[in-house]
Amino acid sequence: MAKEITILGSTGSIGRQTLEVVAAYPERFRVAALVAARNAELLAAQVRRFRPRLAVLLDVERAGDLAAMVQDLDVQVLAGEEGLKAAACLAGVELVVAAMVGIRSLAAILAALEAGKDIALANKEVLVAAGHLVMEQVRRSNRRIIPVDSEHSAIFQCLRQGGRVVEVLITASGGPLKEMTPAEMAAVTPEQALQHPTWVMGPKVTIDSATLMNKGLEVMEAHHLFNLNYDQIKVLIHPQSVVHALVRYGDGSLFAHLGPADMRLPIQYALTWPERWDLDSRFLDLTALGHLDFAEPDRRRFPCLDLALQAGREGGTYPAVLSAADEVAVEYFLGGKIPLTAISQVVARVLEEHRPVASPDLEQVLAADAWARGRAGEVAAHISSTGAESR
Repeated sequence: MAKEITILGSTGSIGRQTLEVVAAYPERFRVAALVAARNAELLAAQVRRFRPRLAVLLDVERAGDLAAMVQDLDVQVLAGEEGLKAAACLAGVELVVAAMVGIRSLAAILAALEAGKDIALANKEVLVAAGHLVMEQVRRSNRRIIPVDSEHSAIFQCLRQGGRVVEVLITASGGPLKEMTPAEMAAVTPEQALQHPTWVMGPKVTIDSATLMNKGLEVMEAHHLFNLNYDQIKVLIHPQSVVHALVRYGDGSLFAHLGPADMRLPIQYALTWPERWDLDSRFLDLTALGHLDFAEPDRRRFPCLDLALQAGREGGTYPAVLSAADEVAVEYFLGGKIPLTAISQVVARVLEEHRPVASPDLEQVLAADAWARGRAGEVAAHISSTGAESR
């Protein structure tokens, strides 16, 4: 019998690649629901190809356009937050692929877990902002979160050896700017920063990779997913992007997960776990690689990494504030309004001004997120108009 899945964020990079995996095994998967933020045209094309029972567009004003484009099909069209929750909790669905950027899907993910769904998680921000709430719901519901991020999928697989875990090593390519001086980084354009050397990702994740914010978020994600303390998690620069993570055990053994830089691999593993199916991805040629390089991250040039680690260690609402402020700052950079190096300045200022809540509930997490977005917009707008913070 085919496994029914819902995809939150079907028109984004991860969502599109998830549908590629589904298309490769049409007899093993059935798409029950698709959710997109605002791309009505692409969502309509996906609905026409995969024939879900439910399609949701979060942009309420464009939902009518979507309904008109698929009116000849047997599909229910919903809009907004209620539609998002309905898709996440749809009867018959076994697995919800959470691939939306930001925390907009947080409440829907919590509801899906409560409704008995497993989560294939490709969203960092949900665990960063509210990992304590999500993992508590996982325990209460006796459900699973299967990581989709390449690094966390690698950790997930390497942790299945048994024994005491000493440390987990998360690798980072270093992004497209790893050889640049601070002055060169200050002048980099969005187009340059989006040219990732090894991975094909969405713009937000690609910019976070360029600033190493992504690795800080991944450390926080690993902390929650695998119940690790922050002293057990380390970041290594690995430009070849072949070793995705390593786990060291108490007997000195070091297990590494190697694979091509192809996001379909961790996506498919999340969909098929605990089985491992064939994938039409290129195999690694170790002789062609010749060597694998590892180095410590340059924290002076990439301050976002330490900002994230500090927020994670302090906990409470700090991680939610960091994530929200970063999202706004990245939008300003992609819009050409602030330099890349100002992203860390925006985030640092917002974190400094935040009055934290130690053990926030869902409403307090959402309130911290909303406050941080507003304040980050003000700080970024000030930098854009004066350049004062970027010098």
